[in-house]
Amino acid sequence: MRWRFVFALAALVAALSGVSASAADPPKIVSLPNGMTVMVIEDNRFPLVSERLFVHAGSGYETAKQAGLSHLLEHMVFKSTEKRAAGQVASDVESAGGELNASTSFDSTVYRVDLPADRWKLGLDVMKDMIFGAKFDPAELDSERQVVLSELARGRDNPDNRLFQTTQAMAWPGQAYGWPVIGFPETVSGFSAEDLRQYVRERYQPRAMMLVVVGKVRAEDVVAEAKALFGAMVNDRPLSPPAPYALPLPGVVEPQVKVEYGPWNKVRLQIAFATPGLRAADEAGLEVLAQLLAGDETSRLYRTFKYEKKLVDDVSCSSLTLERSGLFLVSATLDAANVAAFWQGLLAELSRLKGTTFTDREIERVRLNIEDGLYQAKETLPGLAMKAGFFHFHGYDPDGEANYLRAVRLVDQKALAAVIEAYLRPERMLTAVLAPKDAENAVTAKGLTEIAAKAWPAPKAAAVAAGQGAEKPTSPEVVDLGGGHRLVLLPDATLPYVSVSLVYNGGDALLAKDRQGLAELAANSLTTGTAKLSANALEDYLSDRAATLSASSGRDSFTVGAKFPSRFQKDLYGLMGDVLLSPAFLKTEVDREIADQLASIKDKEDQPMALAFRKLFPFLFTDTAYAYTRLGEPGTVRAFTTKEVAAFWAAQRAMPFVMAVSGDFDAGAVRALAEKLAKAAGQAKPFSFPTPKWGQGREASVKLPGRNQSHLLMVFPAPGLASSESPGLELLNEVLAGQSGLLFTRLRDGESLGYSVTSFLWQADTTGFIAFYIGTSPDKDAAALEGFKRIAGELGQKPLPDELMLRAKNAMTGDYYRERQSLGSRSGEAAKSLSLGLPLEHERQVVEAAQGLTSENLRALAQKYLRPEAAYVFKVEP
Repeated sequence: MRWRFVFALAALVAALSGVSASAADPPKIVSLPNGMTVMVIEDNRFPLVSERLFVHAGSGYETAKQAGLSHLLEHMVFKSTEKRAAGQVASDVESAGGELNASTSFDSTVYRVDLPADRWKLGLDVMKDMIFGAKFDPAELDSERQVVLSELARGRDNPDNRLFQTTQAMAWPGQAYGWPVIGFPETVSGFSAEDLRQYVRERYQPRAMMLVVVGKVRAEDVVAEAKALFGAMVNDRPLSPPAPYALPLPGVVEPQVKVEYGPWNKVRLQIAFATPGLRAADEAGLEVLAQLLAGDETSRLYRTFKYEKKLVDDVSCSSLTLERSGLFLVSATLDAANVAAFWQGLLAELSRLKGTTFTDREIERVRLNIEDGLYQAKETLPGLAMKAGFFHFHGYDPDGEANYLRAVRLVDQKALAAVIEAYLRPERMLTAVLAPKDAENAVTAKGLTEIAAKAWPAPKAAAVAAGQGAEKPTSPEVVDLGGGHRLVLLPDATLPYVSVSLVYNGGDALLAKDRQGLAELAANSLTTGTAKLSANALEDYLSDRAATLSASSGRDSFTVGAKFPSRFQKDLYGLMGDVLLSPAFLKTEVDREIADQLASIKDKEDQPMALAFRKLFPFLFTDTAYAYTRLGEPGTVRAFTTKEVAAFWAAQRAMPFVMAVSGDFDAGAVRALAEKLAKAAGQAKPFSFPTPKWGQGREASVKLPGRNQSHLLMVFPAPGLASSESPGLELLNEVLAGQSGLLFTRLRDGESLGYSVTSFLWQADTTGFIAFYIGTSPDKDAAALEGFKRIAGELGQKPLPDELMLRAKNAMTGDYYRERQSLGSRSGEAAKSLSLGLPLEHERQVVEAAQGLTSENLRALAQKYLRPEAAYVFKVEP
């Protein structure tokens, strides 16, 4: 089988999402109370159903001693169960006219059942029984172990499999991706039935599974059946998402070549470059580049070395993306006599590779074929089930396919140049070769290394990508810059990107009451030009470097953020210095921002919830900036001048700041920028977070004519971020919020009082609140408020059940890690926490502290703070 097809499968799957076929309804996605996800796509094209159960339990989740355990488990679940004799799992499905299979990969195990639509319940029952009812009979285990050992031996006999196993061991030494999914003879031989049972207990948690059902079914019926079969399962341990593998640092590694001789007739050669994993910003660019180089018979390398020079039997290229990492692969099969000529020619091609190597016609052809592959995946129900399930399961957003296609269409010569420069570097090249035994003199690691050194020399270690002598930290560090300013370094070389978050104390808190909206105007105007660059020139400068730069103001803070590829970091540090120290604040640009702010105010007052939040804080509080109307009032904003904007920024820039930088950065260059900003600011002016007074009135409302629904908020005062009760408040909110929270299940599912029901926790430094929210019809206002009071009272009277406590704790942990995956979220958290006087990892500490709380702790908190008689009620009425 051609390598392009082996790895193009993973690349293709990594390009798909949950958009349904034209004959199918949009996916309906429900989270059961225990956290298990259920996705249903109603598709009536055929009298069939395709069912998939995705589990985060692949070889990438194993320890070294568990290598191959996920795969062995996949074999053993087809044996005897508590309900079915050996062989009956498959025969029950096949007797109903269906098919049953399963597969294990690096990141997941997927169970697959395809059946006539009227037997869809059988498929769910079989999947539940085969996994959670498996007997793991010792005699059956011994027999199946021999099957797996034979499969393992066959895999080693297959030169293509063996070649990739060599590559993966070189790319990920000592890591789970570095060993075969099937494991090793010594590990497989040692597994016991108890090992299998423990692995199911450990990895098959409800929150780690997703059920997908596609076909002629009703979504509500599927959800109800899934809840009946899987709803009683509980999560008995926290699940943390896998940490991405770090990309090798430029200048730190050197190219590697490994040659293995065996009973082969041909040479098989594969080179690999480390790349980011799933959902990476360069995912589309890497796929387009792979297809351009050697994706099919029209590609550059295929035509050059196969058709024109006739040096290879086959050459292919693919981008393999996994959860933690990826590989860009170029593979070839050829005669030993042609290796030297092909190797020298291939490296010469790669060394000359640029974005302009490819014509617009070539790029457009690849775009079209990638899009064609995406749409063809929807042709069958099994294809649609796998496509939709894979991407939701691996964290792509609901519009993943549209976003991916948009990204593919935006790949041009410039984007290709950036990808080539970032990843196809000679010092990162890994080369694995399988050669015939009689080619030991003709094909050697030494000979290939010598050719590579001449044809595509790696840069010397000192010349790293960020510049000569770049300083690469390896652990987090907090640097006191003096004058009340601090710098936080959060190194992460997984991706060649940098995120900067600069948080000043101040924002609205620096404004007099009659200046509301000025801080936001200053934030929006700050990035509209410098002494050197006009607004348009600044935008072009950022776009040319695939960079973003923005500013925003809050009630007690002012934030500047940037994100950019590491290779442009020196340029961006210089630009940030110019923006912060020499902003232009030209009248034409400030006037434009005033017009935008006025338009935003008008827009927010057209939207019920946006209007609610504009009016809520002035209702809750009577003084300090927490009582201000965000964005200000139109009359005030319209009168602001450039002089006032500049004066505000001068005052804001003198306040204490925390600058946090996350990613693959040059610490010396970062320090230089931070020290420059600290020196210009001088000794920071003292700042203390205000404590607002709560309002005397307990009820208020605003009218929004022409609407159909009421929007109700019941607000319970609570302590601020520094309180020792914050972990409990966060956990209490988790109990209440979301589709499986108490408010939703009781007031929407149970009493049909509204469509949207949830809660949220807001905390500043010294104060905070928990708010209950519902969108409902006006005739149900009173019942909804009574429902709020009833639930609040019950929470203070009796402890929560263990199942609900465990769900909330797992949700807190999962939400925290999901939200901290991006570099920007991590730099933002660090800067914000320190600016508030909290520990660097305050939010993680809150999550961890919540894990030790009991239902009695939450009952006491609810009794203390969820008091309806002390609550504030705010309404947006039609």
